[in-house]
Amino acid sequence: MAYALYQIIVILLDVLWWIIIIQAIMSWLIAFNVINTSSDLVRTVIIALDRMTAPIYNPIRRVMPDLGALDLSPMVVLLAILIIRQAVLPPLFGLV
Repeated sequence: MAYALYQIIVILLDVLWWIIIIQAIMSWLIAFNVINTSSDLVRTVIIALDRMTAPIYNPIRRVMPDLGALDLSPMVVLLAILIIRQAVLPPLFGLV
């Protein structure tokens, strides 16, 4: 039972990892004017991704210093996911 719970948590962390990566790539594509935000599909995807990640980013943004246009909160979240997945979960579930 514990291993099944471990696998579910790992899958959820993987999904969150890819959501953050996709959001970062889309923000770069929008910044470099490769995709247009006037498209309903693009706007819907951006809004959905923002609503999924904003609750995770906001506490980090409150703590981190303001660097202007450079937002490092996705990198902090990705680093936290990596630490949780590789250093916290295995000992917690006795998989070391």
